[in-house]
Amino acid sequence: MKNLFFCAAVLLMGACTAQPPKSSEKPATPVEMSEHIQLTTPDSVGGTSINEALAARRSWREYSAEKLSLEELSGVLWAAAGINRADGKLTAPSALALYPIRVYALFEEGIYRYDARTMSLDRVVEGDHRIAAGRQPFVEQAPLNLIYVADLQAYEGKEMPLQQIINLCGMDAAGYAENVNLYTAGHGLRSITRGSADAEELLRLLQLDPERYRFILAQTVGK
Repeated sequence: MKNLFFCAAVLLMGACTAQPPKSSEKPATPVEMSEHIQLTTPDSVGGTSINEALAARRSWREYSAEKLSLEELSGVLWAAAGINRADGKLTAPSALALYPIRVYALFEEGIYRYDARTMSLDRVVEGDHRIAAGRQPFVEQAPLNLIYVADLQAYEGKEMPLQQIINLCGMDAAGYAENVNLYTAGHGLRSITRGSADAEELLRLLQLDPERYRFILAQTVGK
């Protein structure tokens, strides 16, 4: 019996002096909304499994105004159109590997263009223009809206009908958007892919020639 009490005491002392488990909280660096935002490199391992993300994926229409952290923002944009190979190709597929889609991020503080090569955002328009990114009320409430714009010049010399080019651009943008949907589902965020936006106003704000550029899709991201 004494031996049993002794063993129990030893085990209890070991439990009391053991190191506590490491915190599972993710880093949450605030985003400094300057003209240039340097994003972070997302971890190659993280989030839930792909099966869990697929099971959790849904379209959300309720968002808080809480802003994304730098880590969350970096992950979302990398999922959409980040470089994942040494040859410079992206996380999303592209017809003929032409990558005609440009990704813009609309925040309360302005509109930014995503640069996958430098993993950064550069402000191209000041002010809150989220209302142009969609007609639903939640679009203005959410902290981030992405818009996918096609540069039709990427198909120059391909001798394709315009409608076929637009269809291919739609396929590309859908791949970008679904990457984001799976990323958000696997990292505790919310998103929804949308077709409604003020295309003319967006192109005007971005000073893009409507003969060369076309609005394809929009997407809302938040918590």
